[in-house]
Amino acid sequence: MSAATNAFGRVLTVTTFGESHGPAIGCVIDGFPPGLEITAEEIRSELMRRATGQSRHTSQRKEKEEVQLLSGFFEGRTTGTPIALLIQNTDARSKDYSKIAAQFRPGHADYTYHHKYGLRDYRGGGRSSARETAMRVAAAALAKKYLRQQLGIEVTGWMAQIGDQVCDEHFDPDVINTNPFFCPDADKVPELEAFMKRLWKSGDSVGALVKARATGVPVGLGAPVYGKLDVDLASAMMSINAVKGVEIGAGFRSVAQKGTEHRDEITPDGFLSNHAGGVLGGISTGQPIEVAVAFKPTSSLRLPGKTVDTDGQPAEIITTGRHDPCVGIRAIPIVEAMLALTVMDHYLLHRAQCGDVGPQSPLIPG
Repeated sequence: MSAATNAFGRVLTVTTFGESHGPAIGCVIDGFPPGLEITAEEIRSELMRRATGQSRHTSQRKEKEEVQLLSGFFEGRTTGTPIALLIQNTDARSKDYSKIAAQFRPGHADYTYHHKYGLRDYRGGGRSSARETAMRVAAAALAKKYLRQQLGIEVTGWMAQIGDQVCDEHFDPDVINTNPFFCPDADKVPELEAFMKRLWKSGDSVGALVKARATGVPVGLGAPVYGKLDVDLASAMMSINAVKGVEIGAGFRSVAQKGTEHRDEITPDGFLSNHAGGVLGGISTGQPIEVAVAFKPTSSLRLPGKTVDTDGQPAEIITTGRHDPCVGIRAIPIVEAMLALTVMDHYLLHRAQCGDVGPQSPLIPG
């Protein structure tokens, strides 16, 4: 296995580069199949779902998110060679961070980066910024289209909870992309608007629970022990900034379940439940893959807090600039991206090892 720590995937690999306030961010996608027709505007439309400045409930940094297709395309189709994508950073305000250059923001990677590397890019968090995730969404725009067209796999994410506000008691997938919260319950949106307005006035932040589902996934993706599909899903989700917990299927709820409840009984017509989240023994069952991802509250706050400076002396810190009161709001496309990239990587891995065995011949319907 490669020692590189900026690359994701086994057969389909995505390597990202760039910093929050650098001149550009980008990625190289290797192992992507040839023949997929896609445009820069299709990729940008996915990026704009994740972008800041789309509503008053997110950071007001406004990036154009115009994608340059540098390689891997000919006459509008992927060629099977490495795909390079680049996005220029056009709205970074580094001066907002000059006052904290010698201070560590609590809850951020400032302290750990400083001690690991001996220096850190304090401008918006540098490499630890969520700006990096734009390239995951860009890469996944290709993966989502491939999965949909070639395999009939659809990936859908939504907001399940913001702070103490549960968002998906009533679930309508057609509502998700009609509001700034990716909330599947239209009646809940006005409550969320009022909640976020109060939160903004307070200067504080909250966490979020994001859920995602992949439907149409064939039986047989994944592998025993170290190549488990759910292991790679958990790793993919935990690699997203601010994530503190991941559940597959019933997750932590399975602790309180009896075995007779948790086991997904099987009939000739299919499974009777999906507490396993579509994965058994590390291999997909043909049921929907279901993940839930917990995001911590934003740590960049205009409210004063205690910290130390780079000399170890006590200090008071106030973080100015443009920040999300709830990072989870923009995380839905990112969670979708990591789910899509993981599923596609495992599909290509399975095809390389097993050819037409498995996913092409399920014994029972998913």
